[in-house]
Amino acid sequence: MALTLGDIEQLFATRGGEQYSGEPVTQLEHALQCATLAENSNADDSLVTAALLHDLGHLLHDLGATPTLQGVDDVHQYRALPFLRGLFGDAVLDPIKLHVDAKRYLCATRPDYFAALSDDSKRSLALQGGIYSANQADSFIRLPGADAAVRLRVWDDLAKEDGLDTPPLSHFLDRARRCVVAS
Repeated sequence: MALTLGDIEQLFATRGGEQYSGEPVTQLEHALQCATLAENSNADDSLVTAALLHDLGHLLHDLGATPTLQGVDDVHQYRALPFLRGLFGDAVLDPIKLHVDAKRYLCATRPDYFAALSDDSKRSLALQGGIYSANQADSFIRLPGADAAVRLRVWDDLAKEDGLDTPPLSHFLDRARRCVVAS
């Protein structure tokens, strides 16, 4: 069953105050910071919406605090897709689906990228399959939505700043509303 924008707003109201695993921000703060970075980079509505919702899968199930410390990959990049399909098209869904693989790609193609990852991101990288080989990286970047996922991933890594001022959730839900597919 697809979520509505009202359901997403309620999910953030209910669970958005939870700590973002291993980081100094809440789930909502992380989502808002990521969407703000996308907006400040002149991303279109679809990519700003993907930035806002890329970690929604974390809010749809509860594996406790910092699953990576338990050796668990929560596959959050896939968990939200069935709930968002029908509400949004591929321009929103593909970057969400590929943002974890974009981390693997960036580690393979940018020499300093891995060192800049947080400890939790490094743990999750190992659980998610590790750094891509050159062939895997080449195959990944050719996928539909991969370029957008790489942009999203860079914002994702930066969106962990305690106390950063952002527009409210309602601002980004207004942008998301423009991406809703006709049913």
